[in-house]
Amino acid sequence: MTDVETTTSTAPDEGDIAADYIEELLDICDLDGDIDIESDGERTQVSVTASSDSNLRVLATPDVVAALQELTRLAVQAKTGEFSRLILDVGGSREARQRELAERVDAALATLEKGASRYEFEPMSSYERKLVHDLASERGLVSHSEGEGKDRHTVLTRD
Repeated sequence: MTDVETTTSTAPDEGDIAADYIEELLDICDLDGDIDIESDGERTQVSVTASSDSNLRVLATPDVVAALQELTRLAVQAKTGEFSRLILDVGGSREARQRELAERVDAALATLEKGASRYEFEPMSSYERKLVHDLASERGLVSHSEGEGKDRHTVLTRD
């Protein structure tokens, strides 16, 4: 059984619609999970968690979470008629991706310190690019995005 808990209510419609959609998907896949909804006024985050012995981890890979997030956004958009900037986290996947990106920014810093003029990341979502920009800034690097659409990526430089 899936439990749904709304921790804030600034965007309950989007969060509730997303939670209902995710709950149906979990039921179809016969996966257990607890769903939490949070909103900061700009974005709604839906988190799916489960005990460590749960098989939820099969959905927690970056590509699967990205696909589920897009499907959930489309479900919300179909019901509300408005674009959704919803963020989905499954089994701590967002935190794991943040750690991975921090390691990648550290590696980029080392590459730049060895004399490289720039470091280009692979294309990634706007949310992930924002994380890279924030991490780069914390480390004294300059960052900007290049490319269009699915080719948009972050570039880091020393100045």
